[in-house]
Amino acid sequence: MNTVWANRSQLHDDLTTVGGLREFLGVPADEADLEAFLALRRALRDLAGVLTEDTRPIAQDRDLRRAVAEVNRAARSAPRWPQLTVHDGELLRHNESEGSLADRERALIAAEAVELFTGQDRVLLRACHAPGCVLYFVKDHPRREWCSPSCGNRARAARHYRRNRG
Repeated sequence: MNTVWANRSQLHDDLTTVGGLREFLGVPADEADLEAFLALRRALRDLAGVLTEDTRPIAQDRDLRRAVAEVNRAARSAPRWPQLTVHDGELLRHNESEGSLADRERALIAAEAVELFTGQDRVLLRACHAPGCVLYFVKDHPRREWCSPSCGNRARAARHYRRNRG
């Protein structure tokens, strides 16, 4: 979800090119993979927006049915199953999977998203409301209010400016 991010001056997108996707995944990818990952990212951001009741402009125009269908499509794009292996006389679990490396990564991300959106941590998912931020985060500490320390600093600076500059 957070391959779209903002700094003080503009919105950035780490997945604008196939090269950017390859760098993000660390595996070979092509144009079709880029389109599939962009569809999955949009779906994940839509679902996060619904769960967090996100009111930021970037989180508007959500389509819940399309998002659910896309996550399900991605999750089944590379079926996985557990296998046993033996290493130094010890039984270990190994996951086998079908599909290209990019499909495997997309399916893994989708499966992790299903766990996040339906698991116990779903109530901890938050939209960062620091000025200009477009990220989501899991509130892993009771006092955490922003996705990063820099967003917290930006929010405190903006609040200080409003109080002291009218």
